Amino acid sequence: MTRVLVVDDERSIANAVAYALRREGYEVELAGDGQEALERVAAFDPDVMVLDVMMPKLSGYEVCRKLENQARPAILLLTVKDDIVDKVLGLELGADDYMTKPFDMRELMARVKALFRRSSSNSSSAVSTTAEEKNIYLSGLIINLISHTVHADGKQLDLTPKEFDLLALLARNPERVFSREALLEQVWDMDFAGGTRTVDIHVQRLRKKLGPLQDMIQTVYGIGYKSKEIST
Repeated sequence: MTRVLVVDDERSIANAVAYALRREGYEVELAGDGQEALERVAAFDPDVMVLDVMMPKLSGYEVCRKLENQARPAILLLTVKDDIVDKVLGLELGADDYMTKPFDMRELMARVKALFRRSSSNSSSAVSTTAEEKNIYLSGLIINLISHTVHADGKQLDLTPKEFDLLALLARNPERVFSREALLEQVWDMDFAGGTRTVDIHVQRLRKKLGPLQDMIQTVYGIGYKSKEIST
């Protein structure tokens, strides 16, 4: 059963979201503040976290920061703020999607499902993936499409689900130029609150994590991005 952690200090909102998710068949747990959220991530190991931004003890942004360098669930941020600066900050910290309060519960359910859609698709395709096809090799990276891991020089990189999807798509198609709109459609699967700006933010984060290999992701000015083999 797919696991969702709902983190919100407004208990009425958390309970309503949890009720709707359970009706859809998800296993749900709740946390009432940022510190408890970190504890529940470690114990519950959720696939998705619906995370409020404004909370006591630790904000949603601080939770994202503390999870940055470890395995983490896909994150849907909730906030009362509808400012592009706040959206960009959330994306820069690794959030996968963003909604403002008040929200329509049907839209929230659709966005949660969208966060699962790609991982479910990858799991289905992995069944028919041959041993030769399970890995992508590019510029010294080993990208495993079944385990969703990336290794460079024997060291595993800590990527969020969307960072992995973005890297895998580019690496599977070296020298192919993808527009930002195409990347948004293929990696995020739906209209996204952050627009094409989120593609740029995720590329920046991915390059930072790639370190010496960051030049393998090339900017094609006025269009988008491509990957290429570089000497290592």
